[in-house]
Amino acid sequence: MWKCVVKLNPFVELIFSMADDSVKSEAPAQQENENGDSQMSQKTESGNGDAAAQNQNVSKRQRKKLLKQQKWEEERELRKQRRKERKQQRRLQRDNHQEEKGGEILNVRKRPRRDVTPSSLRLVVDCSFDNLMLIKDVRKLHKQIQRCYAENRRALHPVQFYLTSLGGQLKQSMDEKDKGWINWKDINIKMEHYSEVMVKEELVYLTSDSPNVLEELDHKKAYVIGGLVDHNHHKGITFERAKALGIDHAQLPLSSFVKMNSRKVLAVNHVFEIILAYLERGSWREAFFTVLPQRKGAVAVDQDGTTTQEKEGEDSDSESDPDTSDQTEKRA
Repeated sequence: MWKCVVKLNPFVELIFSMADDSVKSEAPAQQENENGDSQMSQKTESGNGDAAAQNQNVSKRQRKKLLKQQKWEEERELRKQRRKERKQQRRLQRDNHQEEKGGEILNVRKRPRRDVTPSSLRLVVDCSFDNLMLIKDVRKLHKQIQRCYAENRRALHPVQFYLTSLGGQLKQSMDEKDKGWINWKDINIKMEHYSEVMVKEELVYLTSDSPNVLEELDHKKAYVIGGLVDHNHHKGITFERAKALGIDHAQLPLSSFVKMNSRKVLAVNHVFEIILAYLERGSWREAFFTVLPQRKGAVAVDQDGTTTQEKEGEDSDSESDPDTSDQTEKRA
């Protein structure tokens, strides 16, 4: 047999050798890609298996909570947009209302401004009973002091407000519940006892157990209110302390103008507000009925000591039916 030997051009041989090398290099790369794809599929399958296992471990309540949280996050921008729209709507309503009123801005929340004339009268809340109260009663006292401060700030004749012997449970409650108390204005807060802050001869302790009745207020005096919420567990303690310190004491003229169903012991803020009302109105009767809550069952007392209800009852008894009176005379 004849063998045909073809001698190729050197350039053609070079091309064939390069093609052969590329084929050889592509084979391992293809094999690596196949191995990588298989590994990725295995990882995906394992990841899906872990997620499925995790979903099985999560309780129905937790799943609902996660879905709710996810929905909350997704709707964040929507809520923001709604708030913005509501704000713009309220602004438009205010502008329209202002135009209807002829440009006059009305705000029902704000009280009309009045000419305020500060009083030289001093009112002191004695907070030295801290160790005699439970924490719930201390918190009630805290709220009453807050009320005193607020009413004094908006009063027509604000008094010189003093808070003495501040410490213990009361200060702790104020620090926890009302951290802004350190920024209160127009109030004198003292850690010392009131007897160390003011002259003894100028002090008058207001207590319902005192036999002395306060007819008028002396602006040179400092009137002390016992900061105690004890539900009558310590009856007469403020009166006894006033006598022990040798200072003057008196009670508000409550019995002269008011008859109540309960005891004459009033809350700290009630005493405080009554004095503010008296300074504004100049009448104890008006001050009492302006401040006293309805649950006290307060009834007005006339100068002869009888209440309005008693007088109405006497009048109704004296007015009898004429026919009945005639029949009675005939029987006689």
